[in-house]
Amino acid sequence: MGILEKIGEIEAEIKRTQKNKATEYHLGLLKAKLARYRAQLIEAANASSGPKGEGFEVQKSGDSRVVMIGFPSVGKSTLLSKLTTAESVSAAYEFTTLTCVPGVIDYSGARIQLLDLPGIIEGASQGKGRGKQVIAQARTADLVLMMLDCTKAEEQKEKLTKELESCGIRLNSKRPNIYFKEKKGGGVSFNATCTLTKMDERMVRGILQEYKIHNCEVLFREDCAPDEFIDVVVDNRIYLPCLYCYNKCDLVTIEECDRLARLPSSVVCSSGLDLGFDYLLEKLWKHLSLMRVYTKKKGEPPNLEEALILRRDSSVKDACHSIHKSLVSNFRSGLVWGTSAKHSPQRVGISHILQDEDVLEIIKKS
Repeated sequence: MGILEKIGEIEAEIKRTQKNKATEYHLGLLKAKLARYRAQLIEAANASSGPKGEGFEVQKSGDSRVVMIGFPSVGKSTLLSKLTTAESVSAAYEFTTLTCVPGVIDYSGARIQLLDLPGIIEGASQGKGRGKQVIAQARTADLVLMMLDCTKAEEQKEKLTKELESCGIRLNSKRPNIYFKEKKGGGVSFNATCTLTKMDERMVRGILQEYKIHNCEVLFREDCAPDEFIDVVVDNRIYLPCLYCYNKCDLVTIEECDRLARLPSSVVCSSGLDLGFDYLLEKLWKHLSLMRVYTKKKGEPPNLEEALILRRDSSVKDACHSIHKSLVSNFRSGLVWGTSAKHSPQRVGISHILQDEDVLEIIKKS
């Protein structure tokens, strides 16, 4: 029996097993087996040799990278052409885009790289339609822009999320707060600083046995489910923010459009009628957690034409690295104007946390 058949059998058994207190342990072991077989499937595909086609690899540039993931003919290429100067072929048939097409969005002084990836199909995580190459490119992104058709929104969202999770990409979630470290001996040391309601020590030991791990330290700092513990053990998961873009909003009713727009991390637009682009860019900026910091020289007005693009909650040290790496060793103090300052200007140290649109003057050692 091949790996695909084993995966199918386990998924079928999970579906038909009732979820209650008595079956928690059994379901936890099944999920551990499923994750192990999926990992083997990905490794086997990467190791297999064959004729190489055109690659999807694109050099990372700009301040952030956003990848568009979606089924064929949901409007990814049209949106890329409207938001950037890049030209991606769009037509009224599926699989118009066959390779990765990059573009650059200039917004609030930042250069955001936008990648138009080929449409993926159901079963992409198992290699169908070069799906693994497409999903692998998403692992290099700072944000996933999931393009959905308003008329098939829920169905497409569920399928795409499942495909990405099968390849180790977790959307809009953070890494479980579990300490895990393998040792050379001493058996399994299990502790928890909180009350565990979703799993117990017996299930933890069963999952570790499935992965042939017999010596390790495990410390739960929050109440986590078996899936989350498996993610920590496997340690190859990517946690990315995701913005759900419901395209073709002109094809549904106002009530449905309003419902979709109120969902978490969601925005509606119409790439054909140029509707909702401003709000889409605003939401992209927010989900990328970027901010602008302006610089000034002593005795001169601030330079508001060019801003340093930094991650939210960046410090003065990060700003110095962004300008030149030698500034950190020569840094004496800084003057800050803006919302992060208690008074204007405020003399700050190198660890001061900056906020959006602050003005920074760096004073070097003499």
